[in-house]
Amino acid sequence: NTDNMSILGLTIDYGPYGWLEGYDAGWTPNTTDAQNKRYRFGNQPNIGVWNLLQLANALFPLVEDPKPFEAILGAYQSGFDVDYLIMMRSKLGLKLEIESDDRLISSLEENLHLTETDMTIFFRNLNKIKRSSIVNEEGGVESLMGIDEAFYTPNDINKETLKLWKDWLGVYISRINKEKTNDNERYEFMNTINPKYVFRNYMAQLAINDADKGDYKMIDELYLLFKKPYDEQPENEKWFVKRPEWARHKIGCSMLSCSS
Repeated sequence: NTDNMSILGLTIDYGPYGWLEGYDAGWTPNTTDAQNKRYRFGNQPNIGVWNLLQLANALFPLVEDPKPFEAILGAYQSGFDVDYLIMMRSKLGLKLEIESDDRLISSLEENLHLTETDMTIFFRNLNKIKRSSIVNEEGGVESLMGIDEAFYTPNDINKETLKLWKDWLGVYISRINKEKTNDNERYEFMNTINPKYVFRNYMAQLAINDADKGDYKMIDELYLLFKKPYDEQPENEKWFVKRPEWARHKIGCSMLSCSS
């Protein structure tokens, strides 16, 4: 189904939408996609390639030469990997290009799946890690250094997962010490990349509930909030929180159907 992607590569179908809460490559917001998860978060790059392939098949009779299409499709796949690495470096506050960064990022993604982790809060708070943090002889750290604030069930983390996180933090601290930027510069830079406030499904549902009663104050509040999503906005800290448990499976707050 390619009707949700324009010729410019922009999504134009806002039917079954959703924002990631916990980092989950297998998550899909669409109830009709729940079984096969064709459009799951982690499969979005592949779907982009598939959409372009269908476009190429449609245009081929006009050109009758497969090589240009093959070159473009090949460039898409390799270009995506390059741009993804650049994006993830930025989210981690890294400006230098070091060969081992791809492993740092892949191991982070593996860890993010080990315990339900709020992606927005995790990346926003990662800028609090200091270059001077102590790394032990084993290459890890002694505590989670506050990143467990992004865990939905921090008390349930097992010893193996705890060690993997401490080891990753040790590698990350060693990595940021290779940067030319200091802690304050990295802090400011990361805050321009990782938003503090994102539009979560439960927030939208709360606004809809109030609007159904003729109260539009929350719509106005959220509108102003998201005009500056990267700013601290201390008066709006109540929105810098993990999804409430009541919204985990609530209709309208978790998944939507194409008819929603």
